[in-house]
Amino acid sequence: MLIQEGFHTYYIYILTNKPRSVFYTGVTNNLRIRLSQHQENILLKKRTFTSMYNVQFLLYYEKFTWIHEAIAREKEIKGWDRKKKLELIKTINPDFDFLNYLFE
Repeated sequence: MLIQEGFHTYYIYILTNKPRSVFYTGVTNNLRIRLSQHQENILLKKRTFTSMYNVQFLLYYEKFTWIHEAIAREKEIKGWDRKKKLELIKTINPDFDFLNYLFE
């Protein structure tokens, strides 16, 4: 019996707050829904990092087919200092615009 491996889409993403003073890196299989969840957590005043710092604005994302690759990339980026994350963000978003509208 032939087992076919399916293709999926996973994202790693970097969020920030309005003054762009904090970064949060995460992984998800649905970026639109995940962005909504971060916003909902802020509205509900849940005690999460993103809600405590009002982190809800998308600055950067990458797409992956395999979850293990996305998780490895997330861990890699989480280990970086702020300067290196800024350089990464600049590669696709040099003006540090909020990109949430791409997933509405």
